[in-house]
Amino acid sequence: MNFSETDLVRLNAELRQQSPLEITRWAVAQAGGRAIVSTNFRPYEAAILHLAVQAQPDIPVLWVDHGYNRPATYKHAEELRARFKLNLKPFLPKMTAAHRDAIHGPIPTTEDEEGLKKFSAVMKLEPFQRGMKELAPTVWITALRKVQNPNRAGLDIVSLDGNFGALKVSPLFHFTDAELDAYLAQHGLPNEWDYFDPAKADEKRECGLHAAWGKAAAHGAASA
Repeated sequence: MNFSETDLVRLNAELRQQSPLEITRWAVAQAGGRAIVSTNFRPYEAAILHLAVQAQPDIPVLWVDHGYNRPATYKHAEELRARFKLNLKPFLPKMTAAHRDAIHGPIPTTEDEEGLKKFSAVMKLEPFQRGMKELAPTVWITALRKVQNPNRAGLDIVSLDGNFGALKVSPLFHFTDAELDAYLAQHGLPNEWDYFDPAKADEKRECGLHAAWGKAAAHGAASA
């Protein structure tokens, strides 16, 4: 999609006045039948999935199941899949979690930044890149929010994604936790708090999907 920086500034100003559902419907309308929504079934993901299936009931839902999710997260995923009749598209790493741990040891900690990046590349970025290539979206709907970490505060509702070549739309970008709590309550949606992302190890750290280093890391893991 050929949007200039000026176009993006204008679009974000206009969409800032719209509801999340209106933004989601706008995103689907831009996609020419090639919109997707990504999820990891973390806290508040029920909101973006609820929005996405209202805009397009059969929208592909890209999920990287890296194998390290806790039981509660897998149960939450199945609950939402059944409730929303999700067109779920799971992508798994080429190496299972058990295989990876046996060869490389425990998940790296935040003290090992290079180790975490390698872990993320193999267990999360490569399967995500494979999913994006297979689904080939023109519009990628995400649950990104400004309050999540400092890197994301520099994004906006609509941005051009340099890693995967899609128009990235985040309908809930300006929502606070309190607003999302209210949204879930309004629609009777479940939440899941026992979530842990091993590729981040820290809520303020990026796993690479929305950071500039992610593209090269995913390519490297794919060719390894």
